[in-house]
Amino acid sequence: MNFSKIIFSLFLFFSFLFANEKTIIIGLTPNPFESLIEHMREDFKKEGYELKIVEFADYILPNKALSNKELDANLYQHKPFLDEYNKNAKSDLVATTPIVIAPMAAFSQKLKDLSELKDGAKIAIPNDPTNESRALELLEKAGLIKLNHKVLKTPLDIVENPKKLKFLELKAAQLPRALNDVDVAVINSNYALGANLNPVKDSIFIEDKDSPYVNFIVVRAEDSQSAKTKAIDKVLRSEKLKKFIEENYKNILIPGF
Repeated sequence: MNFSKIIFSLFLFFSFLFANEKTIIIGLTPNPFESLIEHMREDFKKEGYELKIVEFADYILPNKALSNKELDANLYQHKPFLDEYNKNAKSDLVATTPIVIAPMAAFSQKLKDLSELKDGAKIAIPNDPTNESRALELLEKAGLIKLNHKVLKTPLDIVENPKKLKFLELKAAQLPRALNDVDVAVINSNYALGANLNPVKDSIFIEDKDSPYVNFIVVRAEDSQSAKTKAIDKVLRSEKLKKFIEENYKNILIPGF
């Protein structure tokens, strides 16, 4: 390799490093998170960063990508989910900026009220540990079942089930498509919105507005005080984003800051 080729290769290498350093890559699951982050694109530019959004249709891959340094941050999960993931994956991802509470709700194409449920009815719930537990707690609050006192619950932790309800455990992204095949599906807001289901208007039972499940920006522990993380926090913890949430997702999302 001659000298000019060496210089050119070094130029490309350092150009790549500089471009990567001035780009913030955020992974997320579908609507509403993409619209929230996209709304702040110009504000990232004002902080000196280009924004790149990577969308995932899964609740595990965004954390894997973050641990593998394919992302600078992700937005889609609440703290109980993150804690469970860190324990199982032996990772050290940390929650930084709280963004929104997205209430979980029960939907049906066959019923107008949960009181109409017949014995042996089929209910679809998420199959990841924290959202499954969250869905069962919602059904307990609706008076359909009673649960034991474990932190994370599955259908095996139901101690009273007077209607002998049957539970179908599916990936969260599949739940809207399962509505035709079950009596009720308990769906996270982001996947409900992606299927044009309004959690407030279209659901038959919804989590209270005081839900503790706030969705956070999550980063690697080593980057919790990095310039990029500080820029993300500054851009997203803003009145501009809060106003956007309140105007565009009224009664659907609650600002978490």
